[in-house]
Amino acid sequence: MSGSGSSPYDVGLERNAANYVALTPLTFIERSAAVYPQRLAVIHGRRRHTWAESFARSRRLASALKQLGVGRNDTVAVILNNTPEMFECHFGVPACGAVLNTINTRLDPEAVAFILAHAEAKVLLVDREYSPVVKKALALAGRSGLVVIDVDDPEYAGPGERLGRIDYETLLASGSEDFVFEPPADEWDAISLNYTSGTTGDPKGVVYHHRGAYLNALSNIVSWGMPPHAVYLWTLPMFHCNGWCFAWSMAANAGTNVCLRRVDPRLIFDAIRAHRVTHYCGAPIVHSMLANAPAAWREGIDHTVHGLVAAAPPPAAVIEGMAKIGFDLTHVYGLTETYGPAAVCAKHDEWADLALSEQVALNGRQGVRYHAQEAITVIDPDTMEQVPRDGRTMGEVMFRGNLVMKGYLKSPRATAESFRGGWYHTGDLGVLQPDGYVKIKDRAKDIIISGGENVSSIEIEDVLYRHPAVMAAAVVALPDGKWGEVPCAFVELRDGAEADAAALLAHCRAHLAGFKMPKKVVFGALPKTSTGKIQKFMLRERAKSASAFD
Repeated sequence: MSGSGSSPYDVGLERNAANYVALTPLTFIERSAAVYPQRLAVIHGRRRHTWAESFARSRRLASALKQLGVGRNDTVAVILNNTPEMFECHFGVPACGAVLNTINTRLDPEAVAFILAHAEAKVLLVDREYSPVVKKALALAGRSGLVVIDVDDPEYAGPGERLGRIDYETLLASGSEDFVFEPPADEWDAISLNYTSGTTGDPKGVVYHHRGAYLNALSNIVSWGMPPHAVYLWTLPMFHCNGWCFAWSMAANAGTNVCLRRVDPRLIFDAIRAHRVTHYCGAPIVHSMLANAPAAWREGIDHTVHGLVAAAPPPAAVIEGMAKIGFDLTHVYGLTETYGPAAVCAKHDEWADLALSEQVALNGRQGVRYHAQEAITVIDPDTMEQVPRDGRTMGEVMFRGNLVMKGYLKSPRATAESFRGGWYHTGDLGVLQPDGYVKIKDRAKDIIISGGENVSSIEIEDVLYRHPAVMAAAVVALPDGKWGEVPCAFVELRDGAEADAAALLAHCRAHLAGFKMPKKVVFGALPKTSTGKIQKFMLRERAKSASAFD
């Protein structure tokens, strides 16, 4: 019976310290260190760390950063490979209240400088391999008080100088392994900052909160069906969406992290064989490299290996190729703004009885929501109504739930626009199929996903437009068997001007990171609307055609 007074469930049942704690993935490493202290947590070359040791090193890192004056909401930037140091940063940095900013190791000095300045980084940890780029970036960033810490990985034997005042191990030695992790006062507090190209030249800072990181870490385990104590190979960069939150997932799983500085199919198969790796993640190119590697490299691998594939929608040939070599591939979908994967192409037992071609078609979809995500669907962005489940009606793919970012750092307008109508707008165009699974059909954003990395077409176009011979330029995705997609530049020269592809590529090379370079340059008049807008959809069709470059 309802009344005007308070419900008995509203009285005397308040939140208190005994029944409520802010969610944070920091608790995962504490638990694994307490329950499985001697279980192997990290393997890297000759190095081995147990969960007790990894926890102690993370506490030392948090303590040392605290002594440097790092505290709540200070940004600690890192430019690191998949090494134990990078793994420890995912715990030690937020454990002192700071925000972890993992920077793409493939960026050019200008982009790194922008990020360091925009994020107001207080500390930078950098692997010696990237010192040439970082040295230039530091000169451009204007962060005079930035503390630089060098990471000298024993597995790296290449060139590079030390740029900081101390190295990582010296930093850890100055900290205390008795440091008590400082949990967030509010689970909505920022835990990490990830920059994405978005649809503009300047990258946007995507802010994650502790609650989302905690929930996605668990969703990775549940939605993928990972058993306890998995052996996870780091083929996915930890700088990319915090490794899709798998650093925190593996702490919850109390499994083993096998680190890998670079992606090489021979090294991947060697690691799978040597450490009996059970799980790994990557963009389609990673799986394609494995599927097309010599069969001899796979000899001796007699156990099931599970892979997650995401980034650009995987070509059917990749899914089919992995099935043929006996790897179990699961397709996930998400964006930097959704903590990495927030949807999964959940498999059904009966699919296994279908022809391989039918299985490939079903498994190539973007799928349904992750366990800890509230919703993924396809919506008409004008009416904000869900499209029918007919597999034909196009709309925009949208997410809603706990696995959506806080927003873009220092960009309230962009944040509000992306959350328009109470949904996160991905910019991807897709359809809803009769079983409710989402299938992407096109990309509304002019983003090219090359080898799992976002490349802004506008950034490349801006560089091309700076060449004196260029009248108009448009960059679209060109399908590529190795990288999934690569940038293709369509260029219209000024009347009387002359320039060949070599000249334009040399110009681009002076301003762009290597992975952003156009792989093809096509000359000719660009198709335009009556108002002069370049019709990119026509160029995309030309890029897909074998006759595009005749």
